[in-house]
Amino acid sequence: MTSNVSPARPAAVRFVLITVALDMLALGVVIPVLPDLFKSFLGGDTVSAAHYYGIAGVLWASMQFLFSPLLGALSDRFGRRKIILFSNAGLGLDYVLMALSGSLLWLFIARAVSGICAASVSTASAYIADVTPPEKRAAAFGSIGAAFGIGFVLGPAVGGTLGAIDLHLPFWVAAGLSLANFCYGWFVLPESLPPEKRAGFSWARANPVGGLIWLAGHGRLLGLAGVHFLNSLAHYVLPATFALYAGYRYQWSPSEIGLTLMMVGVCSAAVQGGLVRVVIPRIGERHALMLGLLFGGLGFALYGLANQGTWFLAAIPVMAIWGFAGPAMQGLMSGRVESTDQGKLQGMLSSVMGVAGMIGPGLFTQIFAASIHPDAHWHVPGAAFLLSAAFLAAALLLAYRVANQTVPLIRPDTEGTVRT
Repeated sequence: MTSNVSPARPAAVRFVLITVALDMLALGVVIPVLPDLFKSFLGGDTVSAAHYYGIAGVLWASMQFLFSPLLGALSDRFGRRKIILFSNAGLGLDYVLMALSGSLLWLFIARAVSGICAASVSTASAYIADVTPPEKRAAAFGSIGAAFGIGFVLGPAVGGTLGAIDLHLPFWVAAGLSLANFCYGWFVLPESLPPEKRAGFSWARANPVGGLIWLAGHGRLLGLAGVHFLNSLAHYVLPATFALYAGYRYQWSPSEIGLTLMMVGVCSAAVQGGLVRVVIPRIGERHALMLGLLFGGLGFALYGLANQGTWFLAAIPVMAIWGFAGPAMQGLMSGRVESTDQGKLQGMLSSVMGVAGMIGPGLFTQIFAASIHPDAHWHVPGAAFLLSAAFLAAALLLAYRVANQTVPLIRPDTEGTVRT
């Protein structure tokens, strides 16, 4: 079929990757200290903090599930630039709210606002799809993953250091980064979706239930969405339990947790910013997806079994190979929809991730809390990571069945029926 992709603009791609990197830098700054902020309202009780932190994670994911399709549909109608700017401004104000939070209630409100505004990554993915031909999208999506990694190289280390000075200081720094990102985007980020390629807005396109039905009507997209769901569900063990787990099992300080996340970011950036561009064109997206899922499952198993911090650190390069899975999966899926639906697709993928997020944080924090409870029959602090390894094993089996690269492009016509 004739490509509807806008001509590639390397400068535009660099702009949006910098936007993602700054967003992730802001997020990385607060990760090492956010659990401690919850603990500060709960008298330092790790078990109670795990419960409430999990509830806050579910709230964040619920907002993402509800609002990501809306913002994705709006980006298809009005362009990517406006949505990215909205997200950056909203996140900046949200970090201010977290810095000023004086109670758990305000902290929960802040997490809800964060979930609503957490659309910049999905919109950035649609932006990349706008300006990149299908055969190069997996590598381009890998660049987004590398931007994630770059943000996490500096963010957690800075956040851990600032958190040792004052628990609220990292949130002020994150707010400054997000608002600076907004200013950067306002002046230099170009629009990627020209008016003639924009889709009309309708609430049927913008609600999460209708979006999931839309996915179901796109043949093999549904199976790949299932892989995406399991992959996302496994991922939530890291933001939900890592800081609590590392502090409990290895007695790591926020600074040590931040430096560990910095190492994770370095390895992730090396894989998604370098190896993805070399490996995926050689072995294909399907095999890259399965390779990433295999190593991700192995990495989580090693994390859960590591009884010493040294062994956990040794498993990080193994886990980094998981970075092949996301770009390969997005490349497979984005090649099966029209340019007018790229924002909708990315919004729907965010909704699927949101469904996983409504399950994962509560599930993993409760498992972690139960596994370290003084009355627990089995003391297995790494149980949550072992469960994530099982989820990725299931995703690998499903990907083997559905990630067929020879499936023809499936397109909805103007009446909503499906044709090939």
